[in-house]
Amino acid sequence: MEDTIIVGNISDEPFAIDVANMCGQIEDISDLIALKDFANTEFCPRFIRDEHDLSNIGYGMKNKRVIIVSATYTEKTRNQLAMRNLIIARAAVDNGAKKVVLVEPDLFYSAQDRGPRESHGEVDYERNIKDYKKFDGQPFSTNLYAELLKVAGVDEVITVHNHSSSVGRIFNKKFGGHYYNLVPDELYSRYIRTSGIVNSENEGKNLVICAPDKGAIEFTNRMHKSLQYSNASTLIMDKFREGERKVNIHVSPNSTTQLSDIKGKDILIFDDMVRTGSTIVEASNILRQGKPRKIIFFVTHFYASGEMRENMNSKAIDEIVTTNTMPTTLNRDMQGRLRKKMVVLKIEKWISKFILEQIIHDSADRFKDDPFTVDLSSKHPRYIPRPQ
Repeated sequence: MEDTIIVGNISDEPFAIDVANMCGQIEDISDLIALKDFANTEFCPRFIRDEHDLSNIGYGMKNKRVIIVSATYTEKTRNQLAMRNLIIARAAVDNGAKKVVLVEPDLFYSAQDRGPRESHGEVDYERNIKDYKKFDGQPFSTNLYAELLKVAGVDEVITVHNHSSSVGRIFNKKFGGHYYNLVPDELYSRYIRTSGIVNSENEGKNLVICAPDKGAIEFTNRMHKSLQYSNASTLIMDKFREGERKVNIHVSPNSTTQLSDIKGKDILIFDDMVRTGSTIVEASNILRQGKPRKIIFFVTHFYASGEMRENMNSKAIDEIVTTNTMPTTLNRDMQGRLRKKMVVLKIEKWISKFILEQIIHDSADRFKDDPFTVDLSSKHPRYIPRPQ
């Protein structure tokens, strides 16, 4: 760690602080970098050095690897945080840093992974006129963000469960293959196996792994492989959008498992993100017709909007398991009534292990237990109080 400095783009952001501590950084982030604004509101970070040291001016970061941990934060917009990332990266480069790494669990501007022209994005399907028109008049923001990060001085990017093939191709190209998309299948499978959340007897005979739409099939197959339950079945659903808020969902006729096969079983639905919750609630309502014992929704990126909280409070969903890629998820007020059925797997340990092993090339022997920390409300029925 002597040649590495871990900072955040907000001085007191818990996610960045935890990652720094778990990687073995002794100094507080706020003692390594000052994140101040000028009177005119312009952001001007400064890597802190001895004010009496007049040597190596402009080279205080020489031979240093600077890791910027960028999580979402209630006090700043994603636009503001993105700009702060760029300026911190440039501050590192302008002071001699040998390498700059951005850790952004929920990669900004990923939704705009293609634009209105044929050259705007490389997806895994043939785009039609409706898809091009959807982006007519809009910017190809994913490509712009990647370009800006590269120009600012970022060399490597680490994110979590970005399902867009276009984003992956753009960032891999811009960063010469140094784009790391960490998929949490090992976290979910470990939690499923050890928490008692489902009935996994007889090699998962009573488990059904569900993809709520075609976009989730790849991750669902990955989860099936990771779980290693030979008797677990897979159910695939088809989704058709009928507007911005309305979707039509049914079990795919090509699915090897149908509604008639799920009575009394535990359904595990997997997806990368949820924004409004309408798709998952509708899928769960359909699945309820098959009379399963339990429906649990696993989602990596949990956007806790008011609309989403209202939708996800549906009785069709028994439990929600997510991560803290957006740390506000840990806020009980943001969870609202969902706190009674919500489990958050804190992933700072998991990300720190990756940084140590793959970026710093140091030992990660300290992480021998679960690669996550479980956070749930005392209102949750499976909450166990800590012994006094």
